[in-house]
This record gives sequence, C-alpha cells and structure tokens, in this order.
Amino acid sequence: MIPIKDSVRPRSFPFVNTALIFLNILVFAYQLTLDPVALRELYTSLGVVPARLGLFDETLITATFLHGGWAHIIGNMLYLWVFGDNVEDRLGHTRYLFFYLLAGVAANFGHALANPLSPIPTIGASGAVAGVLGAYFLLFPRSRVLALVPLGFFLQLAEVPAVLFLFLWFVLQLLNGVANLGAPNTMAQGIAWWSHISGFAVGFLFIMLLARDALQRDRR
Repeated sequence: MIPIKDSVRPRSFPFVNTALIFLNILVFAYQLTLDPVALRELYTSLGVVPARLGLFDETLITATFLHGGWAHIIGNMLYLWVFGDNVEDRLGHTRYLFFYLLAGVAANFGHALANPLSPIPTIGASGAVAGVLGAYFLLFPRSRVLALVPLGFFLQLAEVPAVLFLFLWFVLQLLNGVANLGAPNTMAQGIAWWSHISGFAVGFLFIMLLARDALQRDRR
C-alpha cells in the first residue's frame, strides 16, 4: 500500500520533519552529481557495513541520509511526510529529532546483528522512518490513511485505518525478515528487513517507555 495522506492534522508546523526531508533530498541531489566509482566509495565510507561496524560508528547516523535510487528516496520521504509531522507534533521538535536519530541508529544495529559478516554497505532512512511508524501506531490509533491499495494489476484509492495499515506493513517486514534468517545476507531484493523491524520496535518502545506523556494527550 502507498500512503497519500492521513486524517490527522498537526497543531504546529513540523520544522524538524520538514528539515529532515529537505536534508535527505539535498544529499541525494549531491549523490546524483557523482560518477559510479565515487558513489560506491561514498556508500562504503558513510554506509553501515556490518562486518566492520563499531559500537560508536558514525555511519550508524550518516547511512540514514544516503539513498540508492529514486524509488528508494521517494518511498522513504513519502512515508516520512505522511506520518512524521504528527509524531513530531506530539513529541515536540527537540525530542522528535532525538527520537528519529535514535530509531535510525537502532535500526542499523538491528540489521548488523542479523548480518554480522556482511561486507555490503547498508544505506537509507527506512529504519528511522520505521521508528516513526512504530510511534504513530501507538499515538494515533483512530486515524485513517488515504492510500493506493493494490487490487490485482490495479491500484485502488481507499481510506484504511492507520492501525491496520501499519500492522500489515510490520507483518510484511517480519515475515520477510524471518524467511531470510540464516541466508548469507538477509537483504533479500536489496531490502534490509531487520532494519525496518528494529526501527518499528524501537519507535513503539520509545513511546511506551520514554514518552508516555505523549499518550496522555488527545489520542486521535
């Protein structure tokens, strides 16, 4: 399913979420100026390589601002645009930035734990975005998502309960992640499933353990 918009309007302008989207696009625009050799070197130096990852490796953060192509960045930024503004509104600007970066770091660690010997650089904001989805799942249980839903060979525009949309999204990541455990590299189809799973779980737990005050507000 492809989200278009949700039914909840934020009460304040999402400065941090907007800045994160802009920064990701800016970095991607820079990537487009690089030749293939320079681009591979960028991925290798700033992406997360599980086989050489250290506990305080800066690539745990830098990797979240790199993307592997148009579909990669458009998909991630679309999800961040639809769901991130409301999570920022509920958490506040500063806490949201900390939360986003924490989710990205944890997601990259999750991927590395599932692929400890992989020499392949992992890049993308999807782990951090998954954290946003995990938080949204708890914070806005009654919201609805206008989405393009696949029906055979066609896409149908439909309004879907957010909890159902996000539950199905998470189950898909989990099934694929479990199905590929034990493989030489669990990045089937070039997708870091355990990054998504870890990010979503951290987003969920962050709200439950560190931001319960956000749950006490008007739960739309």
